[in-house]
Amino acid sequence: MTGAMEAFEETGRFWVRDALSEAELKLLDGACQVEARPGVRLKWSDALRVVLGPDSSIGRLCESVLPRAKPVRLVAFDKSADANWGVPWHQDRVIAVRARHDLEGYGAWVKKDGFWHCEPPISILQSMFFVRVHLDAADSHNGCLEIAEGTHTLGRIASDQAKDIAMTSPVEICEASRGDLLFVKALALHRSSSSSVASGGHRRALRIDYSSEELPFPLEWVSH
Repeated sequence: MTGAMEAFEETGRFWVRDALSEAELKLLDGACQVEARPGVRLKWSDALRVVLGPDSSIGRLCESVLPRAKPVRLVAFDKSADANWGVPWHQDRVIAVRARHDLEGYGAWVKKDGFWHCEPPISILQSMFFVRVHLDAADSHNGCLEIAEGTHTLGRIASDQAKDIAMTSPVEICEASRGDLLFVKALALHRSSSSSVASGGHRRALRIDYSSEELPFPLEWVSH
């Protein structure tokens, strides 16, 4: 695990291959049935608590990555030829909270899928990571994730500079099998292309955001 942590700090990502049992994956299959659009925010369910709880495979891994890490946002994706999209190079700089409170340093408020989201101070994002759980195989044909390695160290990157910065960085095409976990620093630049699979193919994934930080009162994470 030491080598993985060193790679995580340097590149902003590391892999745990074939990490979940088929029983765990089937629970996620049911919990992550979402409508055809990019990024559906999920509410907690019994199945998600089983697979993502502190005593689960993912929970133990995340504790080893960041002590006291807890899941604070769940986003499901289901990309196919019929529900297809591409996302340009960007940083994910928003968090989900239980209710809106206008505090200094927290702005760009928006409500998505019933959850309030905002952009927090950069210090909060620098301490976060997300885990991408692959429910289907992902490759360049069905729009897998691409990561610009090392860009998590650059702080906040303006949207109009994201592509140029990514193109000067090593880029990983994040090909994965069902059950693979990809750990990514929150501020790493990433993108995905549209699927070129003609029909019948899905590229489902669950993204879980993690943080060990507490938000300033009265803001609260949306955690289980």
